[in-house]
Amino acid sequence: MLLDGHSLAYRAFFALPAENFTTAVGQPTNAIYGFTSMLANTLRDEEPTHLAVAFDVSRKTWRSERFEEYKATRTTTPDEFRGQVELIGELLDTMRVPRFAEAGFEADDVIATLASRAAGEGFEVLIVTGDRDCLQLVSERITVLYPTKGVSELTRFTPERVSEKYGLPPERYPDFAALRGDPSDNLPGIPGVGEKTAAKWITQFGSLEALLERAGEVKGKAGENLRARLESVRLNRELTELVRDVELPSGPAELVRAPYDREALTVLLDALEFRNPNLRERLFAVDPGAAEGRAGAGPAGGVAVDGRVLEHPGELADWLAGPEAAGPLGMVGSDEWRLGSGTVHAVALAAADGPAVWFDPSRIGADDERAFAAWAADASRPKALHLAKQVHRVFGEHGWAVEGVTMDTALAAYLVQPGRRSFALEELSLEFLGRELAPAADTGSGQLALGADETAEADALMRQARTVLDLAGVLQERLADVGARDLLYEVELPVSGLLARMERAGIAADRSWLERLEQQFAAAVQQAVREAHASVGREFNLGSPKQLQEVLFGELALPRTKKTKTGYTTDADALAWLATQTEHELPVLMLRHREQARLRSTVEGLIKTIAPGGRIHTTFQQTVAATGRLASTDPNLQNVPVRTDEGRAIRRAFVVGEGYEALLTADYSQIELRVMAHLSEDEDLIRAFTSGEDLHDTVASQVFGVGREQVDAEMRRKIKAMSYGLAYGLSAFGLSQQLSISPEEARGLMDTYFERFGGVRDYLQRVVTHARATGYTETMLGRRRYLPDLNSSNRQRREMAERMALNAPIQGTAADIVKIAMLRVDEALRKESLRSRMLLQVHDEIVLEVAPGERETVEELVRREMAGAVELRAPLAVSVGSGPDWEAAAH
Repeated sequence: MLLDGHSLAYRAFFALPAENFTTAVGQPTNAIYGFTSMLANTLRDEEPTHLAVAFDVSRKTWRSERFEEYKATRTTTPDEFRGQVELIGELLDTMRVPRFAEAGFEADDVIATLASRAAGEGFEVLIVTGDRDCLQLVSERITVLYPTKGVSELTRFTPERVSEKYGLPPERYPDFAALRGDPSDNLPGIPGVGEKTAAKWITQFGSLEALLERAGEVKGKAGENLRARLESVRLNRELTELVRDVELPSGPAELVRAPYDREALTVLLDALEFRNPNLRERLFAVDPGAAEGRAGAGPAGGVAVDGRVLEHPGELADWLAGPEAAGPLGMVGSDEWRLGSGTVHAVALAAADGPAVWFDPSRIGADDERAFAAWAADASRPKALHLAKQVHRVFGEHGWAVEGVTMDTALAAYLVQPGRRSFALEELSLEFLGRELAPAADTGSGQLALGADETAEADALMRQARTVLDLAGVLQERLADVGARDLLYEVELPVSGLLARMERAGIAADRSWLERLEQQFAAAVQQAVREAHASVGREFNLGSPKQLQEVLFGELALPRTKKTKTGYTTDADALAWLATQTEHELPVLMLRHREQARLRSTVEGLIKTIAPGGRIHTTFQQTVAATGRLASTDPNLQNVPVRTDEGRAIRRAFVVGEGYEALLTADYSQIELRVMAHLSEDEDLIRAFTSGEDLHDTVASQVFGVGREQVDAEMRRKIKAMSYGLAYGLSAFGLSQQLSISPEEARGLMDTYFERFGGVRDYLQRVVTHARATGYTETMLGRRRYLPDLNSSNRQRREMAERMALNAPIQGTAADIVKIAMLRVDEALRKESLRSRMLLQVHDEIVLEVAPGERETVEELVRREMAGAVELRAPLAVSVGSGPDWEAAAH
């Protein structure tokens, strides 16, 4: 199968709207997505053994040298299309698909050469192209697949289909095209001569050559027009004929399909932000490397198991005590398990060589339950899990402990590929094992009667358990390859168990206080609406971008903001800009309305998540942030503002629970800057930390060359923004926006800073240089972040990747330190048999609930364990506070 890369990418570009396919850094991906989808479908449907893609190099070819006006009337390539062909090339490289681009020739010529040679060597050839000139290649061995609707529908052109369509055999197509002309290539046709006349003439005279020799026999105006353009037609014929002897670096036999570089492909798909799991499944399902994984397995499950459904008392206990369960086991539960609801309707266990069992935990006998609990708590019995935190949480609610977890396939995949968007077991199975894995059906019944559907579900769940165990082996090797085994076993796996306990504990909430806040914010929203209407003199919907555009830029004629597909933008940045450009109060009122509405929504969400016991149980996510930071969802407690009065009021709603004395909060002082000082080894910056003086005053005095007593608030503000900005990969433009100064002034500030702290400058340069060479950054603990865009020709994507490269080692190391601190604090609390417990981890802050009489002990313990988490050249400093609620416990 041979594909015309440019032709198909261009069709895909116009078939899919660019505004729906754009990455966070502004890279359009509609052509890439459409091409990839078409490629996956044709590989699935046609199952070629050999594959290649041909691309044009430029518009300068032997045809343009022969005819200067060739393709001269084509419009300029749309900006949104630029760069996408290059990315398609990267995609094909990760799929190990050969691609050709020969200077002086078009993709059609390359395809014609390969197709002709392949047919001569006995191949059946498929050509996928949107260029009809390839129809001249159609023969008994060569078929053209031509897109007739975007790139989703392909028409199969055989010799019979070409004759049916054009009334001519394929070899006469160049004769026909020469008479018809081609406006897209700027090849002129003959006035009054359309496709029907052209086909009739070729049929009547036998060939174009005969027609031109006997042109005098053609009567009427059409004949006159033909005779007036004989040389033009001859040139058309010459240019339409495809070259079949281009010198190429490899031939058809060398184009055999090869297994994907799955890891590189996944990283690229993540960078392109292709989140549609269906596309990934289709793409990985046609990986030649997946064939071995699918061999001998049914299409539904991808792997064979010798499964048993356990329905009778004693069966589970016997199986766990028998030889089949003596080694490592993979374990999965029903969908409720994965969702962390605390209810498990089914569990499956599987051994490496195929034996597997399925059972319903609510229906097993007391002996079976004791045997299962003992197996789960036995650290000497290895267990491979998927999403271990959910397992810990669900088992904890059942009163069962889980020890001996040797693998969490989701966490391991996260460490191997931190930029992934999804860690679904089905996707990991397809990518790492080459197996299509059917998800178990969710009956929603709560009890399984073991009819036909339930038996199928049990079989699917047992296959999943076997897949988890097989994935564990593959991911062990991948972890070793990237140096991340210690991260998994010493940090991520232990943290998953701690997070499960924190989720189960939750944090007490003051419902009445939250309800008062909700009413307060609702009133503020309505007040902002009334004031906005009064400022305009009429009512309008503040939530309608269209109506707001009409008011701002139509009625009020305010300065216009950035133009988008739907008009001039009215986002928060645009409104803030408008507030500085006009004295009209509406932009300020709109910002206030949106902020109060957001706060109201936050409080409403918190009220809805208060459990019957009066506590809020957030869910912590370990696999969301590529830097290693934890995320909080359902509700997202990272959304609660920290520095505003409203945010502090919301934090007052999180209170100490019954039976406890106080909440205690602890976090690191300036951890990112201390990490930056440690990694850069800048002696002056390290000295600024160890001097005992205010860091920002000390740094400002050095940068601005004044005494510490002469550092004013503005100097301090600039240096604080600069220092943290460097830790977050902030550019000069970003700093200028943050400080409301010109980019030139911001760049000068950065230059002055680097003159004083050259070690920081050299470190940041080393980070980017190393990442560009290796493709990734690393934290102190070896956590990698892959950044393929560092070598992109797209400046916007490259600069974004550079900022990520500057940010990842510092932010990632800080995240690792916080996790180590959490583990040390938790271990110390349990070692000293204290009742106090950890409840939350938000940003860099840890929140604990302190039992009566333990406050001083816990505070001392927290300071000691957090400060000793790692040893830095700029020593870690810990701030601690306590009080009856989260806000009162601030420090």
